[in-house]
Amino acid sequence: MAASAVLSSRRAGAQTQPDMQKIQPNLQGEARQQNRMIPPHPGPFPPLEKRSAVGLIHGEDRRKNVYEALLAIDDRIQPKLKTKKYVLIKPNSVGTVGQLGMTHVDALRGILDYLAPRFKGPVVIGEASAGETMQAFENFKYTALPAEFKQQKITLVDFNQEAKYVIMPLLDFDLHVVPARLAARCFDPDAFIISSAVMKVHNIAVVSLAVKNMVLGAPLHQAPKETPRWSDKRRYHAGIRQSLYNIYLTAQRMQPFWGAAVIDGMEGIEGGFGAGGTPVPSRVAIASTDFISTDRVGAEVMGVDANWLGWLKYCGEVGVGQWDLSQIDIRGTEIAAVQKKYRLHPDIELQLKWMGPMKEMPPNLGWVRPVTDYIPV
Repeated sequence: MAASAVLSSRRAGAQTQPDMQKIQPNLQGEARQQNRMIPPHPGPFPPLEKRSAVGLIHGEDRRKNVYEALLAIDDRIQPKLKTKKYVLIKPNSVGTVGQLGMTHVDALRGILDYLAPRFKGPVVIGEASAGETMQAFENFKYTALPAEFKQQKITLVDFNQEAKYVIMPLLDFDLHVVPARLAARCFDPDAFIISSAVMKVHNIAVVSLAVKNMVLGAPLHQAPKETPRWSDKRRYHAGIRQSLYNIYLTAQRMQPFWGAAVIDGMEGIEGGFGAGGTPVPSRVAIASTDFISTDRVGAEVMGVDANWLGWLKYCGEVGVGQWDLSQIDIRGTEIAAVQKKYRLHPDIELQLKWMGPMKEMPPNLGWVRPVTDYIPV
């Protein structure tokens, strides 16, 4: 059954549900009045022992910064790169106008400069913009790249037009499981996938870096001229807690297919995102084969507490990648030398409510009494 049909049938089912208060007389009883008393786990997740390496370059040339950040981790890239049939570069072109906050063509040139002597296969630059992808490619001058880099056999692909997808189960606002259609190329085992991200703050994720570029850039919407209009990107805007969990869940599924992450911080954005933000001249580029490490370093460069980033914290704790700074080797400039404290989105207090107790949901059923009532101490 198509994803849209699944959602329609669930909505119809929800409208015909019986009045639960009439068939559950105990709604005013023990479960309503007792607080949740599930004991905490005795210890945290086991740490990820594998060290990672992150290239951090500071300079006045965007293209050169990106190239040198990748060069700094060349030993980590090449073993996986040489096993792939093509390279997929996923830029951040969520919008079609306004260069600030979108992947700059010179960042792509820096990636292609690095690839030129190291990979002889084709290169795809692909995106599922919230607008018209090919219009974004033209406006941001990506269309000039195939002629500039003829030997690299570059093609530009609109994931929405290609319309090939995998289904990702997500949580919606009501904590129901719903399907989202994500671009199939983001899960292609033949591709060496490079996230070409921008350093900016965000209204849900707190910051938007390499992971968010992959996760929120993969959901599709209708192809050009297709009707009716639809967008599965909206599935990720499902409430603060739900959105952070969905980002983590999707990143965990994508991780085996990831190749390298690049964050272009030549000109970051604070205070908002896109046209609503203010440029910050950070003048850096960050790269790693570990996307979680890339974003941890990116957050540090922005002066943002990584513990505020629920999606990153989940990914780090579960082992999607390394987020412990003591296990990350910085190659190039030291973080302290380039750190700037970015002004966050005006909704930051609301964004951080995920860190506290969940008061907006009804109490648990089942284990409503202290665990010591059941297990002798």
